[in-house]
Amino acid sequence: MRKKQLYIASQLIGWSVYFLIALFLNQSAGVPIDGIIIVAHLTPFFLGILLSHAYREIIIRNNWLQLSIIKLIPRFVIGSLIMASVFELLFVGVMQLIQMIIGSDILVIDIIQDMVSWTILFILWSVIYFFYHFFKNYKAEEIKNLRWEATKNETELNKLKSQLNPHFMFNSMNTIRALIDENPKKAKLAVTQLSNILRSNLLMGQQKLIPLEKEIKLVRDYLAVESYRYEERLSYNIDVHPESKGIMVPPLMIQTLVENGIKHGISKLPLGGEINLSTSVTDNELEIKIMNSGQYNSNAVSKSGFGIANTRERLKILYGSNAEMSIKNYNGNQVLTEVYLPKSQENEVKDNNR
Repeated sequence: MRKKQLYIASQLIGWSVYFLIALFLNQSAGVPIDGIIIVAHLTPFFLGILLSHAYREIIIRNNWLQLSIIKLIPRFVIGSLIMASVFELLFVGVMQLIQMIIGSDILVIDIIQDMVSWTILFILWSVIYFFYHFFKNYKAEEIKNLRWEATKNETELNKLKSQLNPHFMFNSMNTIRALIDENPKKAKLAVTQLSNILRSNLLMGQQKLIPLEKEIKLVRDYLAVESYRYEERLSYNIDVHPESKGIMVPPLMIQTLVENGIKHGISKLPLGGEINLSTSVTDNELEIKIMNSGQYNSNAVSKSGFGIANTRERLKILYGSNAEMSIKNYNGNQVLTEVYLPKSQENEVKDNNR
């Protein structure tokens, strides 16, 4: 319903309720409902609509809705008193005509009682009117803040992605450069695989989440390129649970963690090592495990790169407290990286990539 229609409907309903309550109270007091009584109660109905509308115009033109509560309270109290006074003057004029017809006088006590009643009535009208607008403004501000937070998160996420892409390209190009002199055929194949990676990377960069299956394909290509560099010093195994393939994950997240395992673990070992990637699914979560040879030193990792911190920040932005990530030493000569993500299927989160 549009604002104008809502306002008109509220006015008619509110003053109609007042009219019906007044008739009911008269009937309960034993006053017979005749034409004079109905006219006497219809008068406040029409005056109420007319004067409250005029009061609303004063509020809007003087920007009272933009004022603080402290500045607003005296204005709407005084405004209600003025409106009640005008209301009473007009009402007394109409009632004077009615009293002349029925041959009775208006008592001063009745005027005082009516004045108090109209003042309370206009204060009540003001409270309802201002409460509605304060609530509406509060909701609008809340929506504005949520949009700002979403924009901020989107900007931060894009910033993190832009940091990650050059990092990945730098290491991959170093691998190919080392292969050119050693084995041109492998270098050519590596260039083809890298082009596939970069193509996927460009497409993934436009998305918040992608199916795990696509991320695993990227990881396979990445490990193939790295295996040309490390040769027999790098062996790997990937075991993906069939049910996990359609679950959505942040693009390049697993690739970053695999790269971290090679860079900070296997590359530092004279004989190299092994990296194993596996996924499993529970009722509510996707579990990703990466096990690589080496030793985890959090201080050394934080000083030499931003991959882990980057991944943690992305998970925080995308999932809040619903995602977990841990890295720890395992069995003395291995590093275990575990990531737990909420289980969202591709068709359930398609709006995330818009």
